[in-house]
Amino acid sequence: MQVVDLSHPVRSGMQVFPGDPSVTLRSAATVAADGFAVAELHLGSHSGTHLDAPLHTVEGGGSVDTMVLETLMGPARIVAVPGAAANAVVRWTEVGGQLEGLQPGTIVLFCTGWSRHFGTPAYLQHPTLDAGIAEQLAAAGVRLVGVDTLNPDPTPGPAQPGQTQGGTALPFHDAFLGAGGGIVENLTNLEKVAWPEPWFSALPLRLEGLDGSPVRAVAFRP
Repeated sequence: MQVVDLSHPVRSGMQVFPGDPSVTLRSAATVAADGFAVAELHLGSHSGTHLDAPLHTVEGGGSVDTMVLETLMGPARIVAVPGAAANAVVRWTEVGGQLEGLQPGTIVLFCTGWSRHFGTPAYLQHPTLDAGIAEQLAAAGVRLVGVDTLNPDPTPGPAQPGQTQGGTALPFHDAFLGAGGGIVENLTNLEKVAWPEPWFSALPLRLEGLDGSPVRAVAFRP
């Protein structure tokens, strides 16, 4: 089996959505001192490569532990969006040609190449997806979308001292999660999937009643 890891490593101090909990990993026990090793983890439900459940933006939406596992693995279509500029809005007219003949249940992954900026200020200025794409995909029976950016919607900059972030507009989230789908964010290495029709898997932790979870996302060729 050929496998490509599409996940960013989880490490202390890694980049997160502005205002989200910081990531801290520390030792709680060591083999030398205690006879076994245990780590203590502090992170948000949307740290690193992760899955957004409907509950993330939909009041009363489904939580991550209730998502049907079969929708989180299966055949995928990688949509290339090369040369997408900072803050550019990608519309259906630009990508629809790569989505012809889409079968219900297909997982759609958008490859912008923006993951190369992960961990830098430029990563916040990523391209975005128009909500019309979410509507078209949901209507076609797609239940999982992935992006190699921090967000399919625009990401606000960090709040300044004494300011609050305020409400955040998430039209793609609202449309796709509102239709019962899931969104995988912060993918990487999509350019390394060099074969057609890869299979994809992004299984979350079974976090009861929560809005999202880190995942180990992979593309594979049986």
